[in-house]
Parts: sequence; structure tokens; C-alpha cells
Amino acid sequence: MAVVSNLKRLTTQIHRLPSLSFYSKSLISRSSVSVASASSPPPSSSSSSKKVSDRIVKLFAIDPDGKKREVVGLTGHTLLKTLANAGLVDPASHRLEDIDACSAECEVSIAQEWLEKLPPRSYDEEYVLKRNSRARVLNKHSRLGCQVVLSPDLQGMVVAVPEPKPWDIP
Repeated sequence: MAVVSNLKRLTTQIHRLPSLSFYSKSLISRSSVSVASASSPPPSSSSSSKKVSDRIVKLFAIDPDGKKREVVGLTGHTLLKTLANAGLVDPASHRLEDIDACSAECEVSIAQEWLEKLPPRSYDEEYVLKRNSRARVLNKHSRLGCQVVLSPDLQGMVVAVPEPKPWDIP
């Protein structure tokens, strides 16, 4: 508690200095807060304090040749990042986790029994999938890999990685 009261007093003194710009004052204040938070003990239930082995999510991916491969990802990572790390998706052709730049190259098909365990598609995800679909009806199994975040509930999920579209092949 003494650290917090000293920090408040220091912050008040910094903001009273007329010679410092607002930007300098905010930088000093932020660095003081981060020092104070670093001195306090971290919460015990933090996800970052979990062992990596506790964050592992094993999935099964069916590649374009029809082979079923086990893929290992981490809780909190996207499905696209996991598939790219496994070599099933070319990371150079994707802007990982950026839906604004997405053009549905990261589209995957999710097995029926796993659809209910995923959150519903966002408006942006549906828009990207519809915009790049030649069919008038959107396939209910289609998801953007950059929008599916892995969680322990998805342990064993089966996804199919489609063939690259002709316009995506160099």
C-alpha cells in the first residue's frame, strides 16, 4: 500500500510541473504505474501463468489431399495461426488475425459436431465469406480460420483445409 500512496503523490507532483509537456507527463505516469504493478504479486488465476502444457489444444486437420493430420495449437491462438504453424496453410498468403484485410483465403470447414461449440460468426466474418463465395447460400460449415480462437472445449476438433483457389496460386 505504501508503494501505491507514494505513486499517487509522485503522479500529482509530475502533473504540477509546468515545464513538462502533456505527452511527457503521461509517459512518466504510465511507466510509474507499470513499475507499481510489477512490484505487486501477479494474480494466481492468470492464463499467462499457466504452463504451456495446460494450454495445448490438439486438433485434427484434413489436408487438401484428404490426409488426416494431428495439429497442436495453444489456447488463445487462432485456428489459422495453428494451421500455419503446422505447415497446412501458407502464412505468407494470409494476414493473420486481420479480418479487415481478409479475403477468405483462410476459409476452413468445421465438422458438424464442433459447430455448436464455436461462437456464432460475426457480421464481418459472414460478410467476408459471402463476398468471396460463388454460391448464393453460405455453407454452414465454413468459418474463417483467423476468427476461430482455440479453447480447451475444442480439444479434438476436426477441420478441413480446402485446396487453394486458382486465383490464389502464384
